[in-house]
Amino acid sequence: MERRWWMTFMITTCLFLGSTGRGLKIKHKADSPVYNHTLTTILVEYASAVYISDSTDLFTWTCSRCDGLTKGFEVIELIVDVQNCLQAFVGVADDLDAIVIAFRGTQETSIQNWIEDLFWKQLDFDYPGCTDGKVHHGFFNAYNNTILRSGILDGVTRAREAYGNLKIIVTGHSMGGAMAAFCGLDLALIYGSKNVQITTFGQPRIGNAAFASYYSQVVPNTFRVTHAHDLVPHLPPYYQHFPQKTYHHFPREVWLYDIGLGFLGYPVEKICDGSGEDPECSRSVSGNSISDHLTYFGADMGCDTPSKCKIVMTPNLASYGEVDDYGNFALYRVPSKFIRKMKK
Repeated sequence: MERRWWMTFMITTCLFLGSTGRGLKIKHKADSPVYNHTLTTILVEYASAVYISDSTDLFTWTCSRCDGLTKGFEVIELIVDVQNCLQAFVGVADDLDAIVIAFRGTQETSIQNWIEDLFWKQLDFDYPGCTDGKVHHGFFNAYNNTILRSGILDGVTRAREAYGNLKIIVTGHSMGGAMAAFCGLDLALIYGSKNVQITTFGQPRIGNAAFASYYSQVVPNTFRVTHAHDLVPHLPPYYQHFPQKTYHHFPREVWLYDIGLGFLGYPVEKICDGSGEDPECSRSVSGNSISDHLTYFGADMGCDTPSKCKIVMTPNLASYGEVDDYGNFALYRVPSKFIRKMKK
């Protein structure tokens, strides 16, 4: 095990530093964010946990995926948009000294149908403050025009009032990664770029090249993690000959893949260039795998139940929130720091 870890470290380090000749050559700007493997393996567990359908277990952080590297996390607000089948939470992680926000990805029974729909979506929304920037209408609306945005902002306000001006980390997988990106941009414009960090997994493209450039300036501390032949990061499609008219990823990508065969194989985390569309990263493969999309760092990135948009909640949990006319609800509680103060 130690040998495997050391080999992984050496391979990753070599790829990060770059090499001459045929090898990858990476150039980092002085102000480029530094990729943190340990933090990423923690965040992937949050991105996995938000798929849990039992709201009680998720709100109390006692679910089957609410352990391990995320043990002790305190959920401040859980937002469930039943009408649009969306879910997210806001909470505080003491070990990270940060507010963590996670968005659930698509919960469609057939992910293939969702992918086919995604392929034909068009750029049809001009982003305010971004000249010629266009974004994916569906992803933009999923965050901005549902109860998610108000719930997230409310949760962040509660957390910062209780714990101070903590940094904010936003994560999500698949469509959840797309919403996490729009949320991170929103929060960076509110609280400042230095206070917000984004890490997504298996995220699709969400805008054109002008938007990607704008995004990278406003939220520079961003990493998009992709896995092997995961097909979702290849969608909506990128057309190399029409860079300004097509969808375009923002930087910086970290591509996970294995080299070698069988027991001689080693996992690699490749830090890609700053273009967002590095031809030597995930774009170098066909991107035709759903199974690669559903697993990141060994974590299950999908629903815990096969049914579409299933919600389980004990009756007494309803007292922690409000339900609108469409059945959408947000559960929130007084942060533990305030409770300890009241007891004193």
